[in-house]
Amino acid sequence: MKAITSALAILALSAVTSFGADAPKKEGEKPKMTPEQMFTKKDADKDGKVSKEEFLKGSKDAAKSEAAFTNKDKDKDGFLSKEEFTAAPKKKKG
Repeated sequence: MKAITSALAILALSAVTSFGADAPKKEGEKPKMTPEQMFTKKDADKDGKVSKEEFLKGSKDAAKSEAAFTNKDKDKDGFLSKEEFTAAPKKKKG
């Protein structure tokens, strides 16, 4: 009986925490966007690519954002394709 009660308690706790993970952390806070959604939002002129100006718009740290843009722009054409924009950054060794 004790094992069943413990199992049910664990299931109930996991259900509560899994539902809470999707909820905004603070009142009025928006849930995080996917990289694809962020690309669509940043692509202001809807040409299928994000320019440096579009990427930097609304940035809190322009220098950091410019470095991120340069790092993501693999073909160095001055624009980020959807593939470049959504690619996960490579992890640093060390």
